[in-house]
Amino acid sequence: MPDAIVQVRNVSKRFAREGFEVVALDRVSLDIEQGDFLALMGPSGSGKSTLLNLLAGIDRCTDGEVDVLGTNLARLSESQLAGWRNAHIGYIFQTFNLVPVLTAFENVELPLLLTKLSKAERRRNVTTALELVGLSDRMHHQPRQLSGGQEQRVAIARAIVTDPALILADEPTGNLDARSGEEILKILVTLNRELQKTIVMVTHDPHAAEHANHEKHLEKGVLLNGAAAA
Repeated sequence: MPDAIVQVRNVSKRFAREGFEVVALDRVSLDIEQGDFLALMGPSGSGKSTLLNLLAGIDRCTDGEVDVLGTNLARLSESQLAGWRNAHIGYIFQTFNLVPVLTAFENVELPLLLTKLSKAERRRNVTTALELVGLSDRMHHQPRQLSGGQEQRVAIARAIVTDPALILADEPTGNLDARSGEEILKILVTLNRELQKTIVMVTHDPHAAEHANHEKHLEKGVLLNGAAAA
């Protein structure tokens, strides 16, 4: 039986907004096993991205516990969280978040600059990551010289270059046309099936969710019973 590398226990997240309290997540509990590919679905404002940010240690829960890879995230300071996140989490954003003045190689190398790897080791890791996403021939191009799909592939290479145990993808195909989106989903499937990467993907697109192993649905901050993806 695979181990649960993510354990969310009775987690709530509340925000104060214009004098009102907004409940983004309401007593959510969730286990994610090693090697799983989970699609987290729900309408806009349902709490999907909030939950993803809690798993990444980008945000903290109001109540409950978030345990990822054996670490209770509430026990880490902000600086400890940053180091932990860089070592263990690969985050893929909808908006790519590439540095426009850097090449694809330099963008992918950024997380490695916080490690103790040598320049030669960094180069090897970056080259391998770009090969995995099919962009070996674009490593010296800047984002403005790439298509949207290619930019997202650079972003995926950046997310996997540290060999993270957990990949979090927030609407990774949301800004792409159908063909580019399909290419991104195929890369995620390859990372999951061939490299055994555990992936949590936030999406509102049923077609994207079909590429995952399981689906979970959020409605107004409440996690509903999910189903296995086809």
